[in-house]
Amino acid sequence: MRSRVGFRLLCLSLVLSVVAPENTGAQDNSVIMAWKTEFTLRTYLLQEMHQQYDARSIEIDSALKSEERVAQYRDLCRKNYKRLLGEFPASGPLNAIITKRLPQNGYSVENIIFESRPAHHVTANLYLPDENGPCPAVLMFCGHEMTSKATESYQKSAILFALNGFVVLVVDPISQGERVQFTDSSGVRILRGSTTEHTILNAGANLTGSSVVAWELYDNIRALDYLTSRPEVDADRIGCLGNSGGGTQTAYFIAFDERIKVAAPCSYIARRERNFELTGAADGCQHLSYEGAEHLEIADFLIMFAPKPLLLLAGRYDFVDYTGTIETYEELCNVYSLYKENEKLSLFTFDDGHGISEPKREAAVEWFIRWLRDEKTDIVEGTIPVLDEVSVNCTPTGQLNSFFHDEKNVQEFSLQAANDLSASRNKILNDNTIPEKQRKLRELLAVNNRDTGVNVEIITEEHRPEYLLTKLILRRTGEIPIPCMTYIPNSFNSNDTVIIWLNEAGKSEIASNEDLILTQTRAGNPVILSDLRGMGETAEKPEANDWKYYNREYHNAMLSLHIGRPLPGQRVEDIMTILKYLEKEQGLNNMPVKIIATGAAVQPALFAAVLTNKNISVEASSTIRSYFEILEKPMEKDWYSYTIPGVLKYFDLPDLVKITPGLKVTYK
Repeated sequence: MRSRVGFRLLCLSLVLSVVAPENTGAQDNSVIMAWKTEFTLRTYLLQEMHQQYDARSIEIDSALKSEERVAQYRDLCRKNYKRLLGEFPASGPLNAIITKRLPQNGYSVENIIFESRPAHHVTANLYLPDENGPCPAVLMFCGHEMTSKATESYQKSAILFALNGFVVLVVDPISQGERVQFTDSSGVRILRGSTTEHTILNAGANLTGSSVVAWELYDNIRALDYLTSRPEVDADRIGCLGNSGGGTQTAYFIAFDERIKVAAPCSYIARRERNFELTGAADGCQHLSYEGAEHLEIADFLIMFAPKPLLLLAGRYDFVDYTGTIETYEELCNVYSLYKENEKLSLFTFDDGHGISEPKREAAVEWFIRWLRDEKTDIVEGTIPVLDEVSVNCTPTGQLNSFFHDEKNVQEFSLQAANDLSASRNKILNDNTIPEKQRKLRELLAVNNRDTGVNVEIITEEHRPEYLLTKLILRRTGEIPIPCMTYIPNSFNSNDTVIIWLNEAGKSEIASNEDLILTQTRAGNPVILSDLRGMGETAEKPEANDWKYYNREYHNAMLSLHIGRPLPGQRVEDIMTILKYLEKEQGLNNMPVKIIATGAAVQPALFAAVLTNKNISVEASSTIRSYFEILEKPMEKDWYSYTIPGVLKYFDLPDLVKITPGLKVTYK
């Protein structure tokens, strides 16, 4: 009743060392692949990323042939960057208020609140020098300290600028300072810190086509709108400075807003490619989905700013990869050289670690004086007293959420955006043919149309009383090997159903319970147990992902988004591989298929059923039924396993059964 498909091993670009599985106690009889499989998905994704950045290397080398080419390269990068950001809301009134004035020796501090969006406020401190204006100004972005604008090093930076004739606006980013997004009614934060909040908020924003990067950028645009509205400020002489996470904001901001004339990112500039390889993904505000797919490196955001005056501030012993800092600087040197503006680029390195320390602050002020005041001077900071956190707070409660009764957080905006997109989803469903809707779904998932064959490596075969058990590995060019166990009953016919069993915890969960298998095979149903990538055999060990990100496969999920291949879409490819295998198996190829899936395996199963135009039904359990569950319960774990950027512009999960008439989906 069944034929064997011949197999051959694929030629792999990376040769993996074959090792015996470690002895961890009781033997798992469902293990098929004989290597350290927990690294398989990460290795695959890194290889894909390296190919993208290899392509970028060719592109930048070509651009560096002439000033005209590098300008074209810069403009293309900016175009792609703005597309990734998505649309911003129309700018409304800032409704700025000054809640407190604090006269100091040589300068004063004003505590400012303004509305970035209706019912969404930003807290900031404005440092004003005593001298008459209009003065040059600095927009300053904070790193991930929860104290944010009250942090000692940021206060000292702002004061040093103010004492040297600059107006400085220091902004609290979302999730920090007085802008914690998840608090109780008294304003006490619920989550551990800003990096967790940024990541959780990013998952919800991604579903509607936005991101925490875009949210911070828009807040900063509005902050600059406020800064330039002040009569003390010369709007033609504005610089931008930020440390760590604020350095990230600086890079994204200067690539976007042309009002900035001088910049100095600190403790951030490196190589995205090396960061992912060395330390994995950072939190949700540190990168945009699809940057790798668009071949955007950290250097490119600085190239978009070129040839304006740019100072890179670095610590030689920073955890930010200093080798990447040097590589980025050298690339920028070539760009600035083409523009014949070499003197406008500089790297200041101090023998310390992470942060904007006193030597870096002094270097930054000297740089800004040179390019915004047309002066050269040596700056010595000396002793600078700072204010306590309560003094620089803009709200009496310490949090906007408890100060404004109608304050809306980012997650609420994302939920509202998802609701507002319902008309767009309905239009897609009603105005497009089935093939057109399938094409859009493939595009969102980055599912390719390669019609490559499946190579089958049979590991073992075992004749049991009621079925033939075969362990095998399925390989398809360009995709990850898929371990499978097939249970072929001694007797079945074409009216029976092939069961593809996809358990989020891995095929071992089913294989260890033979009664479950026998229930199907005695009914004449052949069974295939399989591990989708990142599950079962290829799941990472728990310690591979920091718990603060609330996702057991965070690094792989984020790296997948970076290269433009959302993890659910990759898992659809795995199911396609299994279905292609069935097409070649005599006796199985014309049978209806039922996919029994749990957890994060359900979503790919639904997508595959929609895209294949085959007789496939889906039985789902322990999973979401709508993306709105992610938006309504943001603090649940593992949402990045489901995240597809912009999906709610086109489809929600209940819409899938409307794409393909006759698709049967049941939830248990």
